[in-house]
Amino acid sequence: QVQLVESGGMLVQAGGSLRLSCAASGDIFSAYSVGWFRQAPGKEREFVAGISRNSGATDYGPTVKSRFILSRDNVRNAVYLQMTSLKPEDTAVYFCAARSGYNSYPTPAEYDYWGQGTQVTVSS
Repeated sequence: QVQLVESGGMLVQAGGSLRLSCAASGDIFSAYSVGWFRQAPGKEREFVAGISRNSGATDYGPTVKSRFILSRDNVRNAVYLQMTSLKPEDTAVYFCAARSGYNSYPTPAEYDYWGQGTQVTVSS
């Protein structure tokens, strides 16, 4: 099993930047691919980005592509989501999730472990 803790969420103005972190503990982190999802009030959980076990492959949702960058550090057991050019519609609770497979997937049901989430609020 792996435990995940997100951090870095806060209130930021539109056009600003933010970096979210996902710290992992427990099992061997490099055995898991990781995805970031977000959920706004009244909306379904949305895929943001995913990264394979060894960072060989990354994938992004269409609404964040070219603005967000996902990376991981398997020595520090962490994943980082760098968010730039933030928009009010990026406001949501952001979750990281892990699955015991090489590739990430854009579907929440594919993931076995979830963090508690961190709130990102973008003001206009």
